[in-house]
Amino acid sequence: MIYDLTDDLKMLQEQVRTFALKEVAPGAAKRDKTCELGDGLREQIAAMGLLGIAIPEEYGGAGMGCLASTMVVEEVSKADGGVGVYLSAHNSLCVDPVQTFGSDAQKKKYLPKLASGEMIGCLSLTEPGSGSDAGAASCMAVLKSDGWHLSGNKIFVTNGREAGIMVLIAVTNPDEPKRRLSAFIVETSTPGVRIAKLEKKLGIRCSSTAEFVFEDAVVPKEALLGEQGRGMRVALATLDGGRIGIAAQALGISQACLYEATRYAQTREQFNQPIGKFQAIQNKIADMATRIEASRLLTYKAAWLKDQKREYGQTAAMAKLYASETSNLCGNHAVQIFGGYGYTEDYPVERFLRDARITELYEGTSEIHRLVIARGLKD
Repeated sequence: MIYDLTDDLKMLQEQVRTFALKEVAPGAAKRDKTCELGDGLREQIAAMGLLGIAIPEEYGGAGMGCLASTMVVEEVSKADGGVGVYLSAHNSLCVDPVQTFGSDAQKKKYLPKLASGEMIGCLSLTEPGSGSDAGAASCMAVLKSDGWHLSGNKIFVTNGREAGIMVLIAVTNPDEPKRRLSAFIVETSTPGVRIAKLEKKLGIRCSSTAEFVFEDAVVPKEALLGEQGRGMRVALATLDGGRIGIAAQALGISQACLYEATRYAQTREQFNQPIGKFQAIQNKIADMATRIEASRLLTYKAAWLKDQKREYGQTAAMAKLYASETSNLCGNHAVQIFGGYGYTEDYPVERFLRDARITELYEGTSEIHRLVIARGLKD
């Protein structure tokens, strides 16, 4: 693996880091309160080209690949984990499957709109009765003369409020266990598609999480993404990439925790000296720094493997597992270092801890990732 970043990647990293510090971080606490991203920030993100960072240039994107997208999510998540997952869900859960499985016509129709920000994307997979067991989905897609008729509901759809299109996984062959699911590109403005609920969450509050209801919504026959009966393949491949995005989000949150905790430990005095002089505090900071570095190496390796078109699923699962658990450890350590102040809204570490918690749950729980990793081991 190549550890030195190219000049283009270094320039991108610096540009996004500056943007995140100046434009994203100052409004993070307000966004946490209002539970909204804000139109102005959406426009800035689109203008910077961050929504098309991995989309080929022929479709209006930057064509920089998964590692670039990963670095973008990491830098933005240092400022606000909710904004980070907004980018991650768009790029990895919608753009990626459209690029990978879409027809030429679908790519020409949707990728330019996704790159420019005219449309935001999302993935609609989870249902009340199918979370970790994605194959147990019950949302139906029935082919009739006028198109596919969609009925059912989906929950926990990240970017649901903002999305113009979604990648939907639905049942098309209920009597064929191995080919019962298919994937579709569904425009959220389609009659019969509506948001039933926006979730009120512990953290990443500016990121919308929606429940969708499909009431005999009709989409064209051409909305089928990939082959009929191969929806599970689309879902699993998409989740592999999505895990890299969540690892990057967790990595950014961890780095924010370390920065704030280190700065506080250098200025907060007890017993006539900065608390950073005490070994108990130093141990926490050392553990945070070491785990962050290991998380970054795993995450970047998974992204690099994906860009090289090599097998990356196992590494992505490891990266997501380790980075997410690291973000929770860092959140806990940061609050502990701040003491009572860490439990108040006067400092951002309580928000970091709340934002970190979700990273062990979505894109596969830690328990599922351990199962994936164990099953993927080879002699």
